[in-house]
Amino acid sequence: MTTSFTRSELLQPMAPPASLVGPVGWMRANLFSSPLQALLTLVGAYIAYKLVWTFVDFTIIRAVWTGEDRDACLDDKVGRSVGACWPFVWAKFGQFMYGFYPVEERWRVNLTYLAAIILLIPLLIPSLPYKALNAILFFGAFPILAFNLLYGGSIINPWLSFIGWVAILAAIGVLVAYVMSRVEGPPNQLFLQYGLAGLAVGIVLLLVVRTGIFAYPALPIVETRQWGGLLVTLVVATTGIVAALPIGVALALGRRSKMPIIRFLSVGLIEMVRGVPLITVLFFATYMLPLFLERSPDAMVRVLVGVSIFSGAYMAETIRGGLQAIPKGQFEGAMALGLNYPRMMSLIVMPQALKLVIPGIVNSFIGLFKDTTLVSIVAIFDLLGGIRAGFTDPQWATPVTLYTGFAFAGIIYFAFCYFMSRYSIFVENRLNTGRRR
Repeated sequence: MTTSFTRSELLQPMAPPASLVGPVGWMRANLFSSPLQALLTLVGAYIAYKLVWTFVDFTIIRAVWTGEDRDACLDDKVGRSVGACWPFVWAKFGQFMYGFYPVEERWRVNLTYLAAIILLIPLLIPSLPYKALNAILFFGAFPILAFNLLYGGSIINPWLSFIGWVAILAAIGVLVAYVMSRVEGPPNQLFLQYGLAGLAVGIVLLLVVRTGIFAYPALPIVETRQWGGLLVTLVVATTGIVAALPIGVALALGRRSKMPIIRFLSVGLIEMVRGVPLITVLFFATYMLPLFLERSPDAMVRVLVGVSIFSGAYMAETIRGGLQAIPKGQFEGAMALGLNYPRMMSLIVMPQALKLVIPGIVNSFIGLFKDTTLVSIVAIFDLLGGIRAGFTDPQWATPVTLYTGFAFAGIIYFAFCYFMSRYSIFVENRLNTGRRR
């Protein structure tokens, strides 16, 4: 005998208790699940409240927003306890952003910022097309444009020099491929022809640059010693971040190489750089590097070289950690498919390794961005150096000027670092295909 139930006889599920769902349920599960956790939550909330309230009270509630000189930020002049002296920031804003860059030429810095934003935003949005072209423009053309605008001089020669060196390097690569083709079998004559043609084009372009035919039109030259403020911070940080990844990949692969000389040189460079603080590397690049070169490069260039090598050495260890996390089967599978070493690393191994160490890579980038403040020790004034220089103006000497300047710098550094952190989380989640959604 079977029992049949109609639709109306089925019991409807009861709603969960209000204490287990919604904000109350979340707080009960995550903040007050036990007496100890409740105590820690209350203590943490009190500390956060004190810190946040102190910051908001100083920077907003008790702050002074308008004024012409130090009198606007003195307690006895205002008649109350004064917080942040924002008129000091407004008065020195140009110095904080541009350093001593000539006022009439600051449009060049603004144009550089605008070009960077226009090229960077599409590169960071995965859904937008033409990523390859965007990357070529940002990593290839933009550095030359930025140099043209910021430093000045000939408008045409830097582009000719860049094309010439690219042609020479490409020709060397093609000639190496020609030599390898001769070893493996009948030589490919097209490699020889293209290599020699590229080499000739590169040499001709570099000779044209040396003749000075295209010295004009030219922008007024602004020496790097006049740069400062946020401009120097972004130049040093961007150069270090962009150069760190390829240098780190090369050193990480070199450290794992089976060729003793390459492994020895890679290990030696990594351990030597990681064994000293950044300031030592900056001093070496600033004062010792010219002794090894016939022509001493610009002070900013020396700093950029030191920062790039330092960040690349730390990046190498981060990437090496990712390579060691790749199962041996991935290497064996790639070799079983007949892939040579370059293809195996570029197509199979390295993409997986970089995905695994995204947090470590971004952590290195954030640390590098904050470490740019050390360049002021070698007489290059970044954002923090420009703010410290502003403290020496007696027109704005008040008890709160120092704290206002550091609060302003802290807000800027936090904004950049927070953006890098959040974007890394976005990329990590996007590439984490093994996670359940």
